[in-house]
Amino acid sequence: MADKKQTFETSLKELERIVRRLEDGDLALEDSLKLFEDGVKLSRECQARLDQAERRIEVLLKDENGNPQLEIIKTEDLREEREPKIKKRIVFDDDEESPF
Repeated sequence: MADKKQTFETSLKELERIVRRLEDGDLALEDSLKLFEDGVKLSRECQARLDQAERRIEVLLKDENGNPQLEIIKTEDLREEREPKIKKRIVFDDDEESPF
């Protein structure tokens, strides 16, 4: 699974590999669930890295004349942990047929 030290690109490629394997549909249920869990973890890690990059980009602010102005931020401010903005849970009605 994902190592915290791997790059965003490596994590994204691993997530894509997991999605392809799940889409193939050739796995046992338990293997599919494990891969899905791994994919969710990777997805959250990638989103956290994107959020961090977004915060770094937002450092550029406009001054009163509308000109970009660089604001100095502390390194520790970039590393703060944030909760994911969106949490989703998949629920199937008993009447509906499961896609799995």
